[in-house]
Amino acid sequence: MSHDHEAVLEFDYPDAQRAARVARSVRVEAGDVDGDRTDVRVDRDGATVAVTVTAADLVALRAGLNTWTALVDVAERCGGAT
Repeated sequence: MSHDHEAVLEFDYPDAQRAARVARSVRVEAGDVDGDRTDVRVDRDGATVAVTVTAADLVALRAGLNTWTALVDVAERCGGAT
């Protein structure tokens, strides 16, 4: 299935160590949460974590964005990243 829609969520942290902690925490979910209609990639550049969600349709994109925003929120709260 073609994934024609894409959105990038960027999260900035006070330092690279906190960003790395969040990226590690959510990256492990990438293979488990992906579905037939969405894919995700988690990258980190210094103190910024980028989550790229691609989807086959806008409904799947919205669902993917909601899922990954929630996963990052949990990682931040559990790891004291904010």
